[in-house]
Amino acid sequence: MTGRKTINLALQGGGAHGAFTWGVMDALLEDGRFDIRGVSGTSAGAMNAVNFAEGLRKGGAQGAQRQMAEFWKGASLDGALPEAGRMVFDGMMAFWSSTPAAAILQQTASLFAPAELNPMDINPLRDVLQRGVNFEALRASAGPKLFIAATSVETGKVRVFHREELTLDMVMASACLPTVFRAVEVEGKPYWDGGYMGNPVLFPFFTETDCADIVLVQINPIVRRGTPDTAIEIMSRIDEITFNAPLLQEFRAIDFVRRLIAQGRLDGTHYKEIRLHIIEAQDALNRFGAASKMNADYDFFLELREIGANAAKKFIAAHFKDIGVRPTLDLRQALN
Repeated sequence: MTGRKTINLALQGGGAHGAFTWGVMDALLEDGRFDIRGVSGTSAGAMNAVNFAEGLRKGGAQGAQRQMAEFWKGASLDGALPEAGRMVFDGMMAFWSSTPAAAILQQTASLFAPAELNPMDINPLRDVLQRGVNFEALRASAGPKLFIAATSVETGKVRVFHREELTLDMVMASACLPTVFRAVEVEGKPYWDGGYMGNPVLFPFFTETDCADIVLVQINPIVRRGTPDTAIEIMSRIDEITFNAPLLQEFRAIDFVRRLIAQGRLDGTHYKEIRLHIIEAQDALNRFGAASKMNADYDFFLELREIGANAAKKFIAAHFKDIGVRPTLDLRQALN
């Protein structure tokens, strides 16, 4: 094992596909050569980020691996979900399936608010997270900085929650799909899923860590070939486009600053050149379809974990030498 690399991790949300990120982080931890300074996470990415940090706090790299494995097992229908949680997951998966019955359910559900469809506001992941993470101890401990994004319902702006203030409600706000759950209140203000304004946010890394290398773990495809032709496929693609828009805006900002730095126009300022990298496996993930993001079967989680681990190992083999030296994500290509 030669040398160590300092990185920041940016973790996208994407429902069950977040288990892909579990595999990526497991492989990075197993490699042992990465010093992770900061982790940005949204929705499922926030769940991964918090469990990663909690596991590190309790038992270092191996503790982080155990913690994430326990979370994904607990979040599955084969795991420790209470019966009410299983019923909510069943309803969510039926809503996103492509059967005629599900199409009728979707049309009916569109007429009702979450308070009517889910009056007890049951969120099975809340119990799993509450059992597994000691937020008081996490806030008081040292470790990678955390940047958890949620969207303000009232202002439409992103709010980024930091490690030293983090609560269970803040993480649940980051993962609050407004069509399924009631808005989560934090300090008396309502919040929805952070994906609407940052999936994930990158800007905290620019000034709040001393590391210029960001490794984006991408779940949601920017490009999906073909035209969707069913109502569910159309809405799924709209969600992907919506949740990728803030990320593409940050790509443009990084590219713009990079060009100004190259021209010498930002000499003497606080701006630094960001080196972006990406771990993804879009060909493998796309074959499952967007509806699979609501598949809570544990065997499916394990399949995604394996895909993520293989993608991370492939990235490490190809680009470990580039980290700290040059970006490996071609922003011009990503933006065109």
